[in-house]
Amino acid sequence: MEFDIKQARRPGFLRRMAALSYDLVLLFGVLMLAVAIVIIPYGLIVGEPFPHQETGFRLALQLYLVALIGGFYGFFWVHGGQTLGMRAWRFRLLREDGTGLQPRDALRRLGWAVVSLIPLGAGFLWMLIDRDGLAWHDRMSYTQPVMMKKRDDD
Repeated sequence: MEFDIKQARRPGFLRRMAALSYDLVLLFGVLMLAVAIVIIPYGLIVGEPFPHQETGFRLALQLYLVALIGGFYGFFWVHGGQTLGMRAWRFRLLREDGTGLQPRDALRRLGWAVVSLIPLGAGFLWMLIDRDGLAWHDRMSYTQPVMMKKRDDD
């Protein structure tokens, strides 16, 4: 389904930060469960606490968690164009041509979102001065958040 993205309203900074906050709460729970799934069986099988001091184990756990974060956002962006926070705040992501994101688009967006965060979130703050209200990762990934219409039954 194509969407006329040029006519669409864009969510403001506070709405986007609220959706991100919702998502981070959910993601924190997912990451806690993911760590428990690794650490508890390790302790039961080996009989000692997880070797957090050993670089190899720590690096493997960190890579596992980064992959889960990427999978979390990528899955929601590709399947429906919205995370749960975006759904609660009634906006979704589309490509510049008005179609839904493909896995490649989600990966590109995620990479640029990391770049947007690195200089103290400057890439996110950019949406406050951007003429179209877009952040760096919106522009660089050729994706845009758009407001959804309010349903009559809400």
